[in-house]
Amino acid sequence: MAEVKSDIEIARAASPQTIQEIGAKLGIPTQELLPFGHDKAKVSARFIASLKDRPDGHLILVTAISPTPAGEGKTTTTVGLGDGLNRIGRKAAICVREPSLGPCFGMKGGAAGGGYAQVIPMEDINLHFTGDFHAITSAHNLLAAMVDNHIYWGNEQNIDTRRVVFRRVLDMNDRALRQIVSSLGGVSNGFPREAGFDITVASEVMAILCLSNDLDDLERRLGNIVIGYRRDKTAVTAADIKAAGAMTVLLQQAMQPNLVQTLENNPAFIHGGPFANIAHGCNSVVATKTALKLADFVVTEAGFGADLGAEKFFDIKCRKAGLHPSAAVVVATVRALKHHGGVAKEDLNKENVEAVTKGAANLGRHLRNIAKFGVPAVVGINRFGSDTMAEIEAIQAYCAEFGVEAILCEHWAKGSEGIEALARKVAELAEAEQAQFRTLYPDEMPLWEKVRTICKEIYGADDVIADKAVRAQFADFEKAGYGTFPVCMAKTQYSFSTDPSLRGAPSNHVVPVREVRLSAGAEFIVVVCGEIMTMPGLPKKPAAEVIGLNDAGEIVGLF
Repeated sequence: MAEVKSDIEIARAASPQTIQEIGAKLGIPTQELLPFGHDKAKVSARFIASLKDRPDGHLILVTAISPTPAGEGKTTTTVGLGDGLNRIGRKAAICVREPSLGPCFGMKGGAAGGGYAQVIPMEDINLHFTGDFHAITSAHNLLAAMVDNHIYWGNEQNIDTRRVVFRRVLDMNDRALRQIVSSLGGVSNGFPREAGFDITVASEVMAILCLSNDLDDLERRLGNIVIGYRRDKTAVTAADIKAAGAMTVLLQQAMQPNLVQTLENNPAFIHGGPFANIAHGCNSVVATKTALKLADFVVTEAGFGADLGAEKFFDIKCRKAGLHPSAAVVVATVRALKHHGGVAKEDLNKENVEAVTKGAANLGRHLRNIAKFGVPAVVGINRFGSDTMAEIEAIQAYCAEFGVEAILCEHWAKGSEGIEALARKVAELAEAEQAQFRTLYPDEMPLWEKVRTICKEIYGADDVIADKAVRAQFADFEKAGYGTFPVCMAKTQYSFSTDPSLRGAPSNHVVPVREVRLSAGAEFIVVVCGEIMTMPGLPKKPAAEVIGLNDAGEIVGLF
C-alpha cells in the first residue's frame, strides 16, 4: 500500500510559482502587487478601481450539510473545484476566508484545504499571513480605547458608562477575558466598569471590512458603529468621538485582498474571516468582486452548513454587494450522513446504507433551502477511503428524487483530476444561465418577521420565541431607522435547531432568541439563539501543546 502523506508533507513538496506569475494569470501587472515575500501579495486598490467597467464572471458558492465530527471538507472542495475548472479550460479563481489564530491553537488546527487540494503557503496563511487580523484587532481596540478616553476627559457625548456596548477583541481563545472589570487602580486609570473581550473574528470591524466596497465605504461604516448609549438612550457612534478616520488608516492595507495560489498554481484570494455562527461567515466583498472581474469562474465558500453559511451569503453578502450567484455545490460525505443517521463516530468506517439514507434527510433539507434562493445546485460527495459504492449510490439515488445530481469527488487524493466531473457539471449549470437568484425576505419586512421567516423556512421550526425585553429591542431598532437591515442569525452550527445534539433534519422545534445586537456599521442585526460564545475557550488539550519547531526550523503540529 502506498504511503499516505500528510497535508503538510504534500504542501512542502509542491512547486510554487512566484506571486508575480500567479498575478499574471489574472492579468494583474507586477507593479499592482504589494508582495509579502515571493509567494503572497496584496492587490492594489488602484488596480481594483480600474476594473469597475469589466463584466463579471460566474459566481459559484460551495456550502455543505450540517457539520459533524466526521468531517465534510468544504474548503478542500472549494480549492479542488477551482483547480478542476482550470483543468477543463475555464479561467477560474477561488475566494476563501483567512483562518483565525484562536481555533488554530485551540482544537481545529490549520485551515487551508487538505490533501492535493490546498492553498499555499499554508503555514503563513494559518499564522500571521499579511497581518490583516492584527490590523483589525488594532483598529477595533483603538476605538475601545478612545471610548474610555472620551469618558475620562469629561465625557462630552454624555455616554452612560453602564450602557457602553463596544467590547475589546483578541485573536486568541481566552475564556478568562469574556467578562472583566476595567479601569481599576485609581482615579488616573479612568472610571471602573464591567467590560469584556470577543475574539477578533467576531468583531464588527471584521464584518465591516468584509462588507465594504472601498475605503470611503469602510470609513462611513466604521463611523456608524454604535459604541454605547446616553442616559436618554440615544446612540453614540464612533463618528461622534472622531475615531473613524484613524481606524481607516490602520485598515488601509488590510482592505486590499491577498493573492496566493493552490498546489496546482491557480490563483486564490484569501481575505477576511468573520465567524459563521456569530457573524456572516464569508470572505470579503472586495476580494469576491475583484476576482469576478478577473476570472470567468469564481469559487467561494460560506461557513458551516447551508442553514448558516449559505443563508447569510445570500441574504446578507449578496443582498448588500449586489452579487448574483450562478450555482451552488452542497458538500456531503458518507461518514457525515451516517453520523446524522445516528451512527457513533467510532463506527463510521463500517458500511451502513440504512444510516446513510436516514441521515440524508439533513442533505435534503439543505437542498430544498438552496432552491428557495433560485440557485441551481449539485451535490459533491467528498470521498473517504472507507466509503463503499453502495453507500455512494444511496446518496445519488436520494438526490435524484430532488432532481439534483450527486457527483463523486476524489480531489483530496487526486487533485483536479479527481473533481473534473463536478467541475464540468458546475460549468454546465452556470453557463446555462439557469439561476434566478432572490433573497429569502424583502428589506421592508419587519425585523421580527425576518427572524421568523428564517426559522420556519430554513430551520424547519414551528415558531420563534423571545421575552418581552428582547421583543422591545426589535421595536426600538426599527424606530431608530434600522428596520431595513437583514438579520444575522447566531446559533449552533451542528443542528437546524438550537440544540446541537439534534442531528438530521429536526422539525416542530421552537427557536428561542436570547439576545439581539445592533451592528450599525456592518448594517445587520445579530440575533443570538441559544448558547453562543463570542470568545471561545481552549479545550482540555489545545493544539498549542503540540505545535512547535523541529530541528530544521519547520513548523510541526499545526496541521
